[in-house]
Amino acid sequence: MATKETKKDPSEYTVEEKLKALYQLQTMLSEIDKIKTLRGELPLEVKDLEDEIAGLTTRIENNRNDIAQLTKGISEHKNNIQTCRAQIEKYTESQNNVSNNREYDSLNKEIEYQNLEIELSEKKIREFSQELSNKNDELARNTALIEDKQQDLELKKAELDEIIEETRQEEEKLREKSKALELTIDPRLLLSFKRIRKNVRNGLGIVYVQRDACGGCFNKIPAQRQLDIRMRKKIIVCEYCGRIIIDPELAGIQEVKAAEPATKKRVSRKKAAESSEAAE
Repeated sequence: MATKETKKDPSEYTVEEKLKALYQLQTMLSEIDKIKTLRGELPLEVKDLEDEIAGLTTRIENNRNDIAQLTKGISEHKNNIQTCRAQIEKYTESQNNVSNNREYDSLNKEIEYQNLEIELSEKKIREFSQELSNKNDELARNTALIEDKQQDLELKKAELDEIIEETRQEEEKLREKSKALELTIDPRLLLSFKRIRKNVRNGLGIVYVQRDACGGCFNKIPAQRQLDIRMRKKIIVCEYCGRIIIDPELAGIQEVKAAEPATKKRVSRKKAAESSEAAE
């Protein structure tokens, strides 16, 4: 009868096992961050375009209202001119039938007043017509602009939908794996790791040593501290940025050793030749 395998308690893991599991978790979370970043820029662009279109829609609505008001104003002043001319014609005819100068002068003043009204209405018509022309131009510009923005929005939305569709399955798999992996990590260590990730810009809570420096903030790490990191006996954090540090080998990175300087090699060959001559 097969025995059921018991799961190891996270607290029973060695420091090396904890660090390895934590780095694997970081790798998965970094992939999720990349997906979110790839997607994250497009929703912002879509939102900006939607806001611009909403603003243009309001402007177009205002343009149309202004055009309607100006058109109405021009029409009213044209009607006013017609009314004034009819009044002038009426007063002019009445002047032929007056009985005294006082009536004549009174009618004359009315005619002058009606002429002033005509001049004022004609001035208003010119002003409104110019403003109407400007508003029509503005409406045409805004209409063309909103059409361009609508096309951009449709393209961005299509692109976003495509990326979401392409990355959804990958992200879900990564999230499932990361959740399963979190169960194997000591809760206190996991909490500290998440807090570090939250406080750093690139979301890296655990990094490996690169060229004798922290892989997160790139500050130099003393030789003794590097030795402690390679020993994997305790969890070590960077004294500058607070990230957890591991050695490259644990992260699956093979360090490339710097080539010896050519001068050193030449000196070594020279010493070998001298030793050979002395032996002879």
